[in-house]
Amino acid sequence: MSRIHVSTTVNGDAAEFLCDPAASLLDALRDSLGLTGSKEGCGSGDCGACTVVLDGEMVCSCLVFAAEAEGRAVRTIEGVAEGSVLHPVQQKFLEHAALQCGFCTPGFIVAAKALLDRNPDPTETEVRYWLAGNLCRCTGYDKIVRAVMDAGAQLRQERTPA
Repeated sequence: MSRIHVSTTVNGDAAEFLCDPAASLLDALRDSLGLTGSKEGCGSGDCGACTVVLDGEMVCSCLVFAAEAEGRAVRTIEGVAEGSVLHPVQQKFLEHAALQCGFCTPGFIVAAKALLDRNPDPTETEVRYWLAGNLCRCTGYDKIVRAVMDAGAQLRQERTPA
């Protein structure tokens, strides 16, 4: 089976890799590009551990063929922080203790950032609905929801002119 050459943008940087035609984007990110933050929890798009943003849309990278990233922009958990400065969602996850084992955390953070990028002032119901595709077996969801709500409040405050 011949391999496919893919040219894409990952976290703002040009990236190229070779992949098998049936390889998932998750496999390419982890195995070809060394971006291991996204996790494979289920391989069927049910858990959200592999959530990334593809051309502005949140997707489960285990369900997307790697070849579909050709010419497109991918944002992973590794691209959420700006250098060593955590994004408010990441900081609030720490402050609210919204993680335990951490396996699901990258997917939750990518999903939460995607929500706040679209809607900086979501209701609790909107946060819960948006994150419904992400599963956590350790913490429950209240701390996660509170962290996202608090991050939204901080982002709104930062955007308000002084």
